Amino acid sequence: MKTSTAAQPLTWRVLARLLCYPDAAWREALPALAAQLRAEPALAARRRSALLELVEELAAADPYEVEAAYVELFDRGRATALHLFEHVHGESRDRGMAMVDLRATYAQAGLELQAHELPDYLPVVLEFLSTQPPEIVRGFVAEVGHILNALHGALVQRKSRYAEVVAAALELGGQDVAAVSARATYADEPMDAAWEEPEAFGGCSSRGQSRPEQAQPVHIVRRAPQGGTTSTSFVSGS
Repeated sequence: MKTSTAAQPLTWRVLARLLCYPDAAWREALPALAAQLRAEPALAARRRSALLELVEELAAADPYEVEAAYVELFDRGRATALHLFEHVHGESRDRGMAMVDLRATYAQAGLELQAHELPDYLPVVLEFLSTQPPEIVRGFVAEVGHILNALHGALVQRKSRYAEVVAAALELGGQDVAAVSARATYADEPMDAAWEEPEAFGGCSSRGQSRPEQAQPVHIVRRAPQGGTTSTSFVSGS
């Protein structure tokens, strides 16, 4: 289901925060995150309800169990990695080149990453989207939609409610939540077998939220069904 209403910038930040490591500060923020979700008209009622159920579940669970489950889910395999370029480039040099391009896009948008942050970390990506106008958001989400759908499929396969966060990001960006069959089953196989060869929300600062003055391409390459390669590039700015 595609959304036709522009999402509030704060909602993108809520989605980013929900995907961050669930430490004490994160738990304290859960009531405020839930309040923003309830106020978001661009979210379908079913998706909003599912996100609120996730928040309630995480708030009620034992903090140590929540932290351990998060690490097990997102840090133990490539299929559910929150670093997007890991899905398409693995550890190849292409990932480093894509990182440089994406970091430049952030800089032109007025975003500054901390030293320990990687630009393809999904919470950072969502923070970036919170600073952009709707047309830029739609273009960017369309560009990474295949990665988000693969991540969503892997989370669904693991019966994780975190899948709702990824689905909400797709829908707020105007993309369908598509079923992923074969790639959703690769589990922890090396991603290079399925894709072309080839680390947080709270740490991002926003220094101005103007649109980039220069176009900056971000290249994502994936393997075509018959073994060839297909290349797409998102251009940020106007």
